[in-house]
Amino acid sequence: MVDRPASTTVGAIVAADFRTAAIFDRFGIDFCCGGQRSFDDACRSAAADPYDVARALNALPPTPAQSDDPGAWRLDQLIDHIVATHHAYVRETLPVITGHLERLVNAHAERHPELMRILAHFIRLSRDLQQHMRKEEQVLFPYVRELALTAPGGRRTRSPFGSVENPIRMMEREHRDAGDEMHAIRVLTGGYTAPADGCGTYEVCMNELAQFERDLHRHVHLENNVLFPRAIDLENGC
Repeated sequence: MVDRPASTTVGAIVAADFRTAAIFDRFGIDFCCGGQRSFDDACRSAAADPYDVARALNALPPTPAQSDDPGAWRLDQLIDHIVATHHAYVRETLPVITGHLERLVNAHAERHPELMRILAHFIRLSRDLQQHMRKEEQVLFPYVRELALTAPGGRRTRSPFGSVENPIRMMEREHRDAGDEMHAIRVLTGGYTAPADGCGTYEVCMNELAQFERDLHRHVHLENNVLFPRAIDLENGC
């Protein structure tokens, strides 16, 4: 059974059992950038009945003893997973989706002028995410690795940014910006739906965008609601 007190945040629910992410996705509930909202507030914001959501959560079978939930891993393992799974996926997928959107603009923009705006949003998202991931991989993640591997009270390299909370707040702001770009694309595409006169590429591209958003939700959740809070606790000696 999933505990659902009013004070429980959706981010905490997903952090405790990563399988719940798919259920929140199904109901349109933001568990990544909006992960600090209480369960009831998040349901209200998504116009979802909290009792229907709770019923779906409680229908999950018991968690296996050996969990593959990345939220239970050591921080160095979690970072490896984020980089190898989510960062790699983003780098591989960005040029593919951009190319498909450019083809759609060339073929369909006369009948669907919103495609120009969709492409502009995605190009901006692509540029920002690539810069964002470089900052994480070159600056923030190495420092978090050191925090995780240094014994309490041990000597650490002096950070170039003061408290780890400073770059974390910047990363969280950039996560919100990425979420805003994807939300704009979702609205412009009618929920990633190809129009009746769309070609095969149109359908493929809409599916790619939907999958990209699902991966982004999990990616941001692992950082905002699992990695970052644990890094702050480590730095503070908790």
